Amino acid sequence: MCNLEQFKIDLKGMKTDEEHLEFDLHDDFFHALDTSEVNSGALHVSVSIRKAIGFFELQFHIEGTVKVPCDLCLDDMDQPIEAERLLVAKLGPETNTEDDDVVIVDENEGILDTAWLIYEFIALAIPIKHVHAPGKCNSAMTQKLQELSGAVRSGEEDDKEVDPRWEKLKNLKV
Repeated sequence: MCNLEQFKIDLKGMKTDEEHLEFDLHDDFFHALDTSEVNSGALHVSVSIRKAIGFFELQFHIEGTVKVPCDLCLDDMDQPIEAERLLVAKLGPETNTEDDDVVIVDENEGILDTAWLIYEFIALAIPIKHVHAPGKCNSAMTQKLQELSGAVRSGEEDDKEVDPRWEKLKNLKV
């Protein structure tokens, strides 16, 4: 089981103006978050934290692969992921993560939990369309898809010929 505590960053406890953290994510990370979109993968995350006057700048670099279903054959496929994200964290009266680029961290705690943020960065980096390389799809599934798509077309043509009322309406156009 993945320990999500390692993703909590103590911003108030930073001893230097710059820190660098690295994480390796595997299936247990996604299972610990109990997510539905991404359940497995192997990724490397590096986070650079720079302390400035009044805010913290966090630069995330994520690289690796996640398993997603192919849109054509539904078999799992490895989808390469590479993402760069910049996040600004400020200390405030209460935690607020509603803004995409600026996060307010409770100044009494001073701890930023980046686990869910990292997951969101990964999910947003997945392309809308994910399809195997040509020739790599499950051949049985693609063959069945072609058979069924041909059957639907021939069925539509049969429906057009069955109803004689439509033929009389076509005569009105001429």
